[in-house]
Amino acid sequence: MPRGVLLMVNRSKPLVRGALDEVRELIARHGRLVAELEADSAAPDDGENADLIVVLGGDGTFLSQARRCAHLGLPILGVNLGNLGFLAEFDLDSFRSQAASLLGDGQLEIGERVLISSRVIRDGQEIELGERLATNDAVVTAGFPFRLITIGVSIDGHRGPVVRGDGLIVSTPTGSTAYSVAAGGPIIAPGVEALTITPLAPHSLAFRPIVVPASCCIELEIREANAVSNGQTGTSLMLDGQVPHQLRSGDTVQLRAADVRARIVRNTMGTYWETLIRKMHWAVPPGAGSGAR
Repeated sequence: MPRGVLLMVNRSKPLVRGALDEVRELIARHGRLVAELEADSAAPDDGENADLIVVLGGDGTFLSQARRCAHLGLPILGVNLGNLGFLAEFDLDSFRSQAASLLGDGQLEIGERVLISSRVIRDGQEIELGERLATNDAVVTAGFPFRLITIGVSIDGHRGPVVRGDGLIVSTPTGSTAYSVAAGGPIIAPGVEALTITPLAPHSLAFRPIVVPASCCIELEIREANAVSNGQTGTSLMLDGQVPHQLRSGDTVQLRAADVRARIVRNTMGTYWETLIRKMHWAVPPGAGSGAR
């Protein structure tokens, strides 16, 4: 039976607007379009009788929809019409060539990805966050006026180090190739059940990134924060670089793997490792082009 498709569209991208009619036609030919929503609209309460979510946009659009629609339990397929296209594994050509299988009754290859769930405790009470899930990472960032902040780290109730610096990244394996790797963190294969703790410009030569089981509860005690000043945002918890939550000195940020997983449709025409080489230039020698072997 053809799959029912919930189509999420980021119309702010010109390439999306240009491809939308063709994508609708492919869905009508091989599947069933059950609903079409704007990417910045409220997440649906249920799956709208859908079997599959198709996201048109870039990696940022894919991140936000994977986070906001995880509760539906539906597989999510990204068609990259942005820049990098590392998470949204299909471009328009590959989606077009595989549409009959993806939208019909073909077998989908689905990878389940860890998400981060966040809580902020202030004066002994949990504060309301609104959005609390992250697909890539949860980052405590110093913020204006960019003075060093101090964070005490605990893992499963055991006291760890105290870090002074520009902040701290807790990333999923999916997010290990994003902000974390830019800050010197390791690349973690997407199927690994783990979280990575990576410091941002620590005032120490000895603080190295660490990988912990996804079952751990990571607590970040905000000992010294930058306050809101002159209308400028101070120290914040950033989810996927998209959702900010203001933090104060004395707050505790609790991070752990969420109960739900993002179910991402894999492009069987390539592998994660090929994508890592082609788009991230993994281990490409100095001076070599992106096509080096």
